[in-house]
Amino acid sequence: MGEVLVGTAIFACLAGAALVSLMVHERFPAHHRQDDTSAVVRLAANLFVVMSSLVLGLMINSAKNTFEAIDGNVHAFATDLILLDRTLRQYGPETDSARQSLTAYVQRVVDTSAADNDTTVVPNKLSELLLNQVGDILAGLTPADAKQTAAQQAATQQLRKVIEQRWILAEQSEGAIPAPLIALLVAWLTLIFASFGFRAPRNATVVCTCLISGALVAAAIYLIMDMDTPFSGPIQVSPAPLQRALAELTQ
Repeated sequence: MGEVLVGTAIFACLAGAALVSLMVHERFPAHHRQDDTSAVVRLAANLFVVMSSLVLGLMINSAKNTFEAIDGNVHAFATDLILLDRTLRQYGPETDSARQSLTAYVQRVVDTSAADNDTTVVPNKLSELLLNQVGDILAGLTPADAKQTAAQQAATQQLRKVIEQRWILAEQSEGAIPAPLIALLVAWLTLIFASFGFRAPRNATVVCTCLISGALVAAAIYLIMDMDTPFSGPIQVSPAPLQRALAELTQ
């Protein structure tokens, strides 16, 4: 929802700047509407066009890297969950309750992901309780032989890795693009759109062009910001790896 409001505000700024410039230009004094003045305005706008293009490219690259990193971490997280479950099975029936808690945790992650909410990979008390139960059960086991001892140690290490991976995903879920950079980019684009209306003819074609251009640019920035937070919005990390992990745990 936050990205949608930001995108709407960006559209209002860009389209509003172009239309206001279009409407007030005729009211400027004559010496402000000379060709030399228009040339300087367009030169300044061209400067910010280049800078805006560079910043947009950096934002796209940053959002892409963030999305790919989180997607890879989700796959690794799902794999770690499967390996932990396999190790608990190897220990024996004494770990059935631990496996049930682990399955309940993965089920919560899958359910919230399918409901288009923030995934419970992001910390919350119930999810943390379920993983802590797995750790408590592991700590309370009394191995009967060397095989079970090895399985207990391996499961403890794997659980620690799962918890570590979960916190990594939680830290990555907030996005990497700083808000001041977005604000600066919008300021530059507003100036560029204001230059569009400078000495432009007042007709429906110009107005529609300004509105459509503003909408498309705002939509592009919205999608970049949405890709930078891959656990919400229309561009999300696929929950398929966690769904496959759940299917493996429930077999």
